[in-house]
Amino acid sequence: MELFFLSTILASAFIVPFVLKTLFPYLWLDLRYAGVLVRILVSYVANRRRRPPSFALERFLEQAAALSDKPFVKFGDETYTYADTDRESNKIANALRSQPGYEAGATAALFMGNEPRFLFTWLALAKLGSPVALLNYNIRSKSLLHCFNCCKAKVLVAAAELKEAVEDVLPSLMDQGVTVLLLVKSCDTPGIVSFSDKVEEAADTPLPRSIRSHVTFKSPAVYIYTSGTTGLPKAALVDQNRLLSALTVITAYGVKSEDVMYVNLPLYHTAGFLVGFLGCIETGSTLVLKRKFSASQFWDDCRKYNVTVVQYIGEVMRYLCCTPKRDNDKDHKVRLAIGNGVRAEVWKEFLSRFGNIHVFEFYASTEGNIGFLNYTGKIGAVGRVHFLHKRLFPYTLVKYDTERDEPVRDANGLCIETSKGKTGLLVSKITDITPFVGYAQNEEQTERKKLRNVLKKGDLYFNTGDLMRIDKDNFIYFQDRVGDTFRWKGENVATTEVSDILSMSDCLQEANVYGVQVPGHEGRAGMAAATLKNDARFDGSKLYDHVVSYLPSYARPRFIRLQSAVEVTATFKQMKVKLVNQGFDPENIQEPLYVLDDRAKSYVPLTAEVYRSILSGSVKL
Repeated sequence: MELFFLSTILASAFIVPFVLKTLFPYLWLDLRYAGVLVRILVSYVANRRRRPPSFALERFLEQAAALSDKPFVKFGDETYTYADTDRESNKIANALRSQPGYEAGATAALFMGNEPRFLFTWLALAKLGSPVALLNYNIRSKSLLHCFNCCKAKVLVAAAELKEAVEDVLPSLMDQGVTVLLLVKSCDTPGIVSFSDKVEEAADTPLPRSIRSHVTFKSPAVYIYTSGTTGLPKAALVDQNRLLSALTVITAYGVKSEDVMYVNLPLYHTAGFLVGFLGCIETGSTLVLKRKFSASQFWDDCRKYNVTVVQYIGEVMRYLCCTPKRDNDKDHKVRLAIGNGVRAEVWKEFLSRFGNIHVFEFYASTEGNIGFLNYTGKIGAVGRVHFLHKRLFPYTLVKYDTERDEPVRDANGLCIETSKGKTGLLVSKITDITPFVGYAQNEEQTERKKLRNVLKKGDLYFNTGDLMRIDKDNFIYFQDRVGDTFRWKGENVATTEVSDILSMSDCLQEANVYGVQVPGHEGRAGMAAATLKNDARFDGSKLYDHVVSYLPSYARPRFIRLQSAVEVTATFKQMKVKLVNQGFDPENIQEPLYVLDDRAKSYVPLTAEVYRSILSGSVKL
């Protein structure tokens, strides 16, 4: 009998795991992720209880003390250890303290590309208790001034190569009494102060903590800009608490101290700054910094620096897969790729071509209060419905009317949840654990991101503006963006801003800008349905020169469609849905069509032959 029971127990030990795996194939991964969530929560609470308060800067100072001789930043042939970085940031901080017009704690703006001094300067300002606005170095003129003003910055620190862009808005900055510091050793432009010479002369002595004693968890840490429907970028206010939350979540990505992370995404973006820069601080790893993404140099850089972790956005994956194949495609040490926005087919091709790399897809937004981690590795998904995650961060998908551009509501005025397999708008409940801070100097846009009376009267949710779908196995898939913003080349494009720029041209009177899908490309390419000014003729060369002067490359419309009138709704909103569905096929559109041609430096007629070349991939957008 005892032998029988022993045999039964042994048999069960083998059978039960098999049955569980068959019936609940993701049970162990779900349980493991529950453990990750608990560790994140415990770590977050522990950090919140530390006295004196511990912020992202304190984490860096801890790592600088513990890992002083370890390489922190590699940039070309330059290497800076954690101790070097600490000293360099001290020099910048001390130079700032002695600079007339700057007071510790005042908001400053960084107008720089990817270089070590970006990191050093942010750390320096953090040591001085100053919030920092991270300006997109592609913006110019009106957009640059708007971004600077909406965070009420008192100081602008700019890279030498951006001198002309600064000079373009200098009169306005001088009228406001802004201190403009240019990272050069000498400057003869009145109103601009050379700063590199001051940094060289400054001491590298540490700054007393008392300088930043005013900083609390609710204090602004950084302003990161995100495109919106207003036509101008919005400054998402990221407070110290949000940075602390990001640091605790980063540990879930699996990055370790011995890793080397390759960061070629812009540091003014959430991905480059939070996941890349602050992620390396949190884990004590080494950051390999690249000025900008280069598909042709990507894997050579990975081999040169022994990179083990890379970042991506969907376009990065596709660009890498489009490079000529090499015999050494799998000859590298990369084990982990962290990012978002990759399509399932590109994901598969990437793994097939470049080897056994764990792709850690996630979903998040700069200002949002909800995020997902694809902890199972399910190709194409951004995450998975998890009981504990949903309990801590309540969210749901609700039916959305794309024509009316608003959620569908029932007779009681409440939103209607979507069923599994159906696409819906992702909304996340605003609570003390999942707050929504909003946008600087933009109460209207902050309020527009809030949804009230979602599941019951009086509740309050954050409107992500993203359409999602949850399948029968509880995997979550990103579907599309709603509203006036679309994504191209890894950047969000605000259609109203582009419309305004086009209307400033010599020939176009009004423009309705939207995104159209192009086979083989991530996101949507910009297209404008426009009308001509009275007695004006379409001049492709002049329009090309105009958009190149005013818009960064990713925001320039790839297609122009000339109409006799721009269609609007009864409430005078531009109609986009029909235009989006019609796309850019010249055989289906009788109106004149043009395509941006960088080689000809003009907008040229979009013929059926050119259209087929775009679809085949022989013409690049």
